[in-house]
Amino acid sequence: MRYSSFGPALAAALLGGAVFAAAPPAAPPAPAAAPAPAAAAGRHYTLDAATSSLQFTFLQAGAQNSGRFPRFAVALDFPGADPAGGRLDVMVEVAALDTGDKDRDDTLKSDDLFAVKKFPQAHFSATQIVRTAAGFEAAGNLTIRGVTRPATVPFTFREAAGGAIGYMAGKTVVRRLDYGVGQGEWKATDQAGNEVTVSFSLRLTAATRPGA
Repeated sequence: MRYSSFGPALAAALLGGAVFAAAPPAAPPAPAAAPAPAAAAGRHYTLDAATSSLQFTFLQAGAQNSGRFPRFAVALDFPGADPAGGRLDVMVEVAALDTGDKDRDDTLKSDDLFAVKKFPQAHFSATQIVRTAAGFEAAGNLTIRGVTRPATVPFTFREAAGGAIGYMAGKTVVRRLDYGVGQGEWKATDQAGNEVTVSFSLRLTAATRPGA
């Protein structure tokens, strides 16, 4: 984003070296105040669900499998040049997970795994965004199955259409057992791996902040 700046006003040129003793010369006008940088205001973005995806991959019996969360919501406050005041909030409908296999989906939704009847949603809330060499990181808390732990999510972000559109992408690894996703026989990792890779590709649109 560009920052605007204004130099001080030029002093009025003396006319022919004349000195007006009757009245002191008028003071030059004060410099115009520079407007606040655009980055300070930032933008609020919400999800364009039709063109966004949230997917996950995991190991089952030594083979890699994949699935997706078709229903989720994202809100991003992104100040721009100074991301420290940014916020990211993600709500995922875990109960809507889809791996393309009904039996497997039912198992994942069961009480021993995601227990979606009691915990239908997962939630990530970050109140700190920092710039990194690869892009950005959002630091906050991740809640799955009623268990909340600190989490950091790396991502890239770019604006388009003058800031009206934002594109956000990234991936992170979640250890399911840290959140109790695996009770009874599912605590073992020989059949179902502990690490689940979550990846996202989001199209966001600028919107009015709630309460603004």
